[in-house]
Amino acid sequence: MGDLSGQGPKYRRNYVSGNTVSQQAATLYQSLGAQPDCAMKIISPFAVDDDEAAIFPATLYPHTHQANMRPILLQGHERSLNQIKYNHDGDLIFSVAKDKVLCAWFSANGERLGTYHGHQGAIWTVDVSPDTLLLATGAADNTVRLWNAKTGECVKVWDFPTAVKRVEFSPDGSRLLAVTEKRMGYLGTIVVYDVQYGENLEDQTDEPSLKITCEESKATVAGWSYLNKYIIAGHEDGSVSQYDAKTGEQLENVQAHEFDQLVSDIQFSADRTYFITASKDKTAKILSARNLAILKTYPADTPLNTASITPKKEFVILGGGQAAMDVTTTSARQGKFEARFYHKIFEDEIGRVRGHFGPLNTIAVHPNGTSYASGGEDGYVRVHHFDKPYFDFMYEVEREQLRR
Repeated sequence: MGDLSGQGPKYRRNYVSGNTVSQQAATLYQSLGAQPDCAMKIISPFAVDDDEAAIFPATLYPHTHQANMRPILLQGHERSLNQIKYNHDGDLIFSVAKDKVLCAWFSANGERLGTYHGHQGAIWTVDVSPDTLLLATGAADNTVRLWNAKTGECVKVWDFPTAVKRVEFSPDGSRLLAVTEKRMGYLGTIVVYDVQYGENLEDQTDEPSLKITCEESKATVAGWSYLNKYIIAGHEDGSVSQYDAKTGEQLENVQAHEFDQLVSDIQFSADRTYFITASKDKTAKILSARNLAILKTYPADTPLNTASITPKKEFVILGGGQAAMDVTTTSARQGKFEARFYHKIFEDEIGRVRGHFGPLNTIAVHPNGTSYASGGEDGYVRVHHFDKPYFDFMYEVEREQLRR
């Protein structure tokens, strides 16, 4: 970060505590004798210590608004987070971790709504149906479980020979896909079940309506495109595939990332016409769901575990960091455990949010784009509600476009 108003390197890291932001900010700016230059990056108090501060351009978070954005820390897991999901309305957050527990939270204030118990191994993945009636989870106990979201009752268990690494409901909620691990002589698969609704939620089929076997490279993540037309999968070898959602036929396959650098996450735009992938090759990419054309590339300096597209604003958020096994040997700042904001169109990095003291494993954005939640190796879920300057921020070319 550059010097503030030419005052020298001693002011490069004057972090402002969220507890006394107005007093400390006033003292800092008086000592500088000037306002921060708009081209410089300043620290916005998302939390209460140095390593939990967020770096954004001054034009994005002017000091007059610094006190408005502080994270809500959700501590409901004893082990590292694996996935976070908002429901369709955005009022609930569901989180899963390696501690066998699925937690439900109110997104507005972080209050825990309840927990769901039943899995006998680490829960790798979670998704919620569009009407928030059903939850689906996949775990290391080789099962997919279907839950009544309201009562917490497990209404169906599907057994598999290997662990389940990703589940996702189709956009209309009528189908559920599950990605299984390649292990012990079993090939990785993508299986699809038809989901039944009504008074008797336990009345679910035992047999999948579709099964895709990944013979060349196992699928690590998968999701549905627009109108349930395609199943898009990311693979261990860094490639991305497009399958016909009715027949299971592979229609396209592209080497989106470096060979043998697995695709760690896939998340779709609101209309599901394009999606973003994160990879261990230190890049995230936006691809078209129609033909898998690579549209945008976002380079980072650390392996990426997750990536998400923000509604309303033209941003994407990336998360990752140094490998978990090496975390104890370095500081949070050196480990690069930040959520990174990039401009979706121009591919520029525009800011970072610190806070986690381990790699970021999962990021989810509110369906309305008003907040985002991140989960890390540290076992915390951090929820950030965006304030007005976030929505006001635009590049000059964007402002000129609005004036026309």
